[in-house]
Amino acid sequence: MTASRAPAAVLVTGASGFVGRAVCRALAVAGAPVRGLGRHPATGPWASFHPCDLASEAPPPDALAGVDVVIHLAARTHAVDDDPGDETAYRALNVDGTRRLIDAARTAGVRRLVLASSVKAMGEGGPRCLTEDDPPCPTSAYGRTKLEAEGLVLGAGLEAVVVRLPLVYGPGAKGNLERMQRAVAAGLFPAVAAANRRSLVHVDDAAEALALAGRHPAASGRVYLVTDGAPYSTLDIHRAMCAAVGRRPPRLVLPRWPFALVARLGDALGAVLGRRLPLDSVALDKLLGSACYDSARIGRELGFRPRHRLPRGLVEGGEPAGVPR
Repeated sequence: MTASRAPAAVLVTGASGFVGRAVCRALAVAGAPVRGLGRHPATGPWASFHPCDLASEAPPPDALAGVDVVIHLAARTHAVDDDPGDETAYRALNVDGTRRLIDAARTAGVRRLVLASSVKAMGEGGPRCLTEDDPPCPTSAYGRTKLEAEGLVLGAGLEAVVVRLPLVYGPGAKGNLERMQRAVAAGLFPAVAAANRRSLVHVDDAAEALALAGRHPAASGRVYLVTDGAPYSTLDIHRAMCAAVGRRPPRLVLPRWPFALVARLGDALGAVLGRRLPLDSVALDKLLGSACYDSARIGRELGFRPRHRLPRGLVEGGEPAGVPR
């Protein structure tokens, strides 16, 4: 049993988002009084909700009155690695919004601030799983602004915790996983034999890790990676998605080299046309590259254990860790 301290009240920013709702549910189940904050009014697993756009305004005082812990998920995400023009938009929420939240939290006497950060703050991992001790080298506007937000939180003078999340899966997931699953369901996503390693985490495990970071005494001042502990190849993910949508995995598994060839052609044509094509080296790396991270530290220090692995029924939300796959 891990040592813990029950908070007087917890404010969750970005509460109405995919991970935010899961965090609020986890906190409510644990008996914590939960308040939500987000850009638009919403109903959900919280006692009260406070509309606020941190990109342009400070949180209202009543949102933070009596709050012991803040879990900060509000962020601009889905970075485009080669679009430096978006840096200002990412900075407005990820950096300036975090600064506004810190100032308000200090004024209100908040004890602990937990930042939901991203592995993008470290840069793209390779086949070797990166740890919290690896020097960060972000390559996107999103990653750079999340790393800057980490520095603000860790230097805020509060009990600060940074939790870096990889791609999050589970019911309602959006982004690249959703697009891939739609393509798999339509039979439009080929099976590719790539020996890559990608770290993921189930939304309920991400939520539990953030809630744990908010209450565990040993978490203060620490940075943690959180994964489900089992790196996957693109082929592993493809097969799990086939099971989730009731399709037989294709018998034909294509080698990597034809895709690499097309990607090189995409690079050349993109340079001529002045725009990126659907398959170039950047897209190929997102599809078949490695991004592996080691989350052993949070297990050692806080006793965190993920309960899910990439499931047979991905849409249904996962199966317990240890179930044969």
